[in-house]
Amino acid sequence: MAFMLCRVRAEPGRASQTGGASVMIIYPTLELMNGKCVSLTRGRLDEPVIWHVDPVATARGFATAGASWMHLTDIDALSGEDGNDELIEEIIRSVGIPVQLGGGFRARERVTKWIDRGAGRIVIGTMAAHDPELLRELARRHPDQIVLAVDVHKGWVMTEGWKSRSAFEPEAYVKAFDDVPLAGIIVTDIDADIEDSDGSLGVLTGLAAQTRHPVIARGTVRCADDVARLKYVPNIAGTLIGRALLSRDVDLSEALALAAADPGPTAAFR
Repeated sequence: MAFMLCRVRAEPGRASQTGGASVMIIYPTLELMNGKCVSLTRGRLDEPVIWHVDPVATARGFATAGASWMHLTDIDALSGEDGNDELIEEIIRSVGIPVQLGGGFRARERVTKWIDRGAGRIVIGTMAAHDPELLRELARRHPDQIVLAVDVHKGWVMTEGWKSRSAFEPEAYVKAFDDVPLAGIIVTDIDADIEDSDGSLGVLTGLAAQTRHPVIARGTVRCADDVARLKYVPNIAGTLIGRALLSRDVDLSEALALAAADPGPTAAFR
């Protein structure tokens, strides 16, 4: 299906489409639980992998390595807890690059609170499925600061932290928000993520072709080759990398260099 990326001016977090090599933005990612950096096993909250690193120092290291953005997910906020708030504020204040923040954003007040506290972007998932008009209102009030999260499992959009299947098919879902001034759409292929395998780029490729918004991939990078492979998918403007950085399967400096390289002609993946 033919498509056009309508926004052509280069902005923070966007790939330039104005000619020459495009830059895919790498979002080094930390997930916070009880003040610690974690990774979830198959999305389960009761089986976190705990990384014994300092969250603030690690975030600063992302900036030192050359990252232009980073991503934070507050796992505890998914259940309404706010125990990570001070830590998140410290990271936002000290990291030196914009922070894209996700986790439990289901009310207007929490979105505006974190924008006021300096978050560069807010990632919204469940709220968009339950109250799309509120998402539209927030995006109009905070243009290019709201990111839509689309988590896909077996052909359906999932909500409530992957726990509930919505009534929405992902292609129609992303197109419904085409007129909203979003900063981008984060797409997670849950099937590939929970199987801990390379998977295919079919879900990403299909959804990227259905939206005019830049798409950010999540859960697809386990080695440097995956970064290079994403460069060939049209309208993929970035990717989140978390566990692979903390486990040192991916070197951030190498990933940034690959993301900035000219990928050459694009091709469809199935």
